[in-house]
Amino acid sequence: MRGRVDPAARHTPTPLNAVLPEAQLAAGPRTKRRRGTGGAALGAILILILIAAATYAFAQPVEARLGGEQVRVVPFATGLDTPWSIAFLPDGRLLVTERDGRLRPIDATGKVGAPISGVPKVAARGQGGLLDVVLDPKFAQNRLIYLSYAEPRPEGAATAVARGKLSDDLTRLTDVDVIFRQQPAVSGGNHFGSRLVFAPDGMLFVTLGERFNHMDKAQDLSTTLGKVVRIAPDGSIPADNPFVERVGARPEIWSFGHRNVQAAAIEPGTGSLWTVEHGPRGGDEVNRPESGENYGWPVIGYGRHYSGAQIGVGTAKEGMEQPLFYWDPSIAPSGAAFYTGDALPGWRGQLFVGALAGQALVMVKVRDGAVIGEERLPLGKRIRDVRMGPDGALWLAAESTGEILRVVPAGR
Repeated sequence: MRGRVDPAARHTPTPLNAVLPEAQLAAGPRTKRRRGTGGAALGAILILILIAAATYAFAQPVEARLGGEQVRVVPFATGLDTPWSIAFLPDGRLLVTERDGRLRPIDATGKVGAPISGVPKVAARGQGGLLDVVLDPKFAQNRLIYLSYAEPRPEGAATAVARGKLSDDLTRLTDVDVIFRQQPAVSGGNHFGSRLVFAPDGMLFVTLGERFNHMDKAQDLSTTLGKVVRIAPDGSIPADNPFVERVGARPEIWSFGHRNVQAAAIEPGTGSLWTVEHGPRGGDEVNRPESGENYGWPVIGYGRHYSGAQIGVGTAKEGMEQPLFYWDPSIAPSGAAFYTGDALPGWRGQLFVGALAGQALVMVKVRDGAVIGEERLPLGKRIRDVRMGPDGALWLAAESTGEILRVVPAGR
């Protein structure tokens, strides 16, 4: 079914906060220099006060109203380095990826453990590094976990997916096997994707960026740049994938014409895959990727290139899907989850997305398979991941502050 953009649903928000240029923040107002050490001592004291205030602010709960529910955003764990993804273990502990290449356990009290050994080497540059982590649907029996990451190769880097067996004491991965490698590897450090989502049929979706300087490859079926791919848990190709019998096409491909998908979730009830991908200057998209369909990048898109130039031929072309919803200007979406808990009944069935540039939790309002609008909870933090927790809370990874946060009903 072809997607659509509802003009009434399009949202062009006012900036959440005024942001000073980095140079201005670094330099501050010009002041007359004085001799002696008094000014330096005062400056050092002010810096310590600011650091203490910032640390205190990071750890404080936020209370607000979102989607008809009064909620609190409370810190669960701190001290992480650019957390990228969260996965919940059956015993109440968590796994968290840090982009530089560490996989850490966190216990039920929020204590962060030592890095788990056996994680594949990653290309930790630009947007690359250790990305998503998910558990095998049969984790209780096989203890397998899956990692997506930027893999260093002689010709550059590309997204890869590995799986391995997690030890009972959460100290090591063993029997690590790379089950998917994006092709080709290219130079540069941008647009690796990547989210991992198991579908109800047990197949694994992997979302992939087009590596920025190679955007035209998103339309090229002989590569897996700018694609969503679908594989079996062991990396084999499902026989019902759309391009299995097309000569010259990669059989892993599920859908194509994507820019950089860093948010993906399965819709409850329907089992459909939903994705949220980055646009350039505007044009972030919510899509429901379907088998064999073309989602347009870089031929069509909303917003504009960073240069200010129009994207391709504009916003529509025959044979290319329209997004369910888009943002202009961009919110820089990353991480997504449908709310399926009971703690916040007004949220049930709604899609929640993290915003990096927007520094917010975004509620994408869904009704009968269509997006009818959005609402935001400003947090002042770059939200990298959003997960539905087994406790009924919504869990967030804030990469800019190194925190794991919980969104719970007010009063808890």
